[in-house]
Amino acid sequence: MAPSAAQRIVIENCAIATVDADDTEYASGYLVVADNRIESIGAGSAPQGLENVVRRIDGTGHLVTPGLVNTHHHFYQWITRGLATDHNLFNWLVALYPTWARIDEQMGRVAAQGSLAMMARGGVTTAMDHHYVYPRNAGDLSGAIIGAASEMGVRFTLARGSMDRSKKDGGLPPDFAVETLEGALAGTEETVDRFHDASFGAMTQVAVAPCSPFSVSTELMKQGAELARRKGVRLHTHGSETVEEEQFCKELFGMGPTDYFESTGWLGQDVWMAHCVHMNDSDIAAFARTGTGVAHCPSSNARLAAGIARVPDMLKAGVPVGLGVDGTASNESGELHTELRNALLINRLGAHREAALNARQALRLGTYGGAQVLGRAAEIGSLEAGKLADFVLWKLDTLAHASIADPVTALVFGAAAPVTASFVNGKQIVEDNHLLTVDEDAIARATRDEAQRLARIAAQG
Repeated sequence: MAPSAAQRIVIENCAIATVDADDTEYASGYLVVADNRIESIGAGSAPQGLENVVRRIDGTGHLVTPGLVNTHHHFYQWITRGLATDHNLFNWLVALYPTWARIDEQMGRVAAQGSLAMMARGGVTTAMDHHYVYPRNAGDLSGAIIGAASEMGVRFTLARGSMDRSKKDGGLPPDFAVETLEGALAGTEETVDRFHDASFGAMTQVAVAPCSPFSVSTELMKQGAELARRKGVRLHTHGSETVEEEQFCKELFGMGPTDYFESTGWLGQDVWMAHCVHMNDSDIAAFARTGTGVAHCPSSNARLAAGIARVPDMLKAGVPVGLGVDGTASNESGELHTELRNALLINRLGAHREAALNARQALRLGTYGGAQVLGRAAEIGSLEAGKLADFVLWKLDTLAHASIADPVTALVFGAAAPVTASFVNGKQIVEDNHLLTVDEDAIARATRDEAQRLARIAAQG
């Protein structure tokens, strides 16, 4: 129970989807926040006699949900949107790596600001960035990204990525865009030591995140896992995204991606993988047995023609699954709330058809599921007393949703709902679809400038 001196915010007269273990919902209920925690939640009106109520919000016409949790992204791609639009993954990477290899600290900061802004104004309260491009003499890229997240006011995980397999080693990135094994490990450890906060309610955390089997040496995978566990942080990478990746692993390692990951120490409750599109029954069983999580990125998987991930089968087996925007060069909208709808619709094109996912399962993927794979389900992802006050008020009484009676169905199946307010750690960061913490117009101008500068540099070779 919060002390009586705590400052309280009361939201009333709103529909509430708690996404707790019982999927508790209230057609008309209240939420009381005390400082940065949820103090109470329930049906009807808020308790009488609350002290130090600094704000009351009438939530009539709104649905309140936990804040959305993004589990996979590449912020730097914000300034290379709209390119290579008709490519599969490997051809897309070959087309764009020469440009990405030219990014610097200023570009990284602006790209992070743009990526974060699009997510935050669309209901994301916890974001992550898998940043693995560290060109020589590029400056403090990790510091720039984390600084942008801190300025925005979102909860954030930097998955400090790395690559040490360049073209000369049979990989895809240019030689000058990768690190040495020793440099990657040292840079990752320095980032963990500098930024990771293991405390309850932390705003910034760091994960160890070599890029992918086809851009990283086996030794970097193995030593990266050892580093993560020595430091007590999570592990993240790309896995089983395409048929070509599976063929690559079999040709190079003599086994499929999941077996390769297990051989390098990359399955476990502290691991989550992006995509996992091409998983057989044995792969799914291995993820379920070890508690390995999945970041499902439906729009990016469709954009790059990677395929349809077996999300219903993963969930049935007990695999933790969250949603990811993925980089904005493969999901130009850059918004996670659209992934609720796309996850539901795209999975219905798979083997399970209309029984694949429903609206509440999609919402759970984007909230509690994301909190699970980031290792933060005790803190965020559902609206429960004692958890952190990260939540969103979605406006559902406009023309766009007027004839949809069920608010969760309206949110997931309907048009993108306006965000009247979004709170992180009890502090409001969005009001009426506009960010309160940063200047959106300034970010848009900087985006254009840095995208043009990067294009000019890349054209010069």
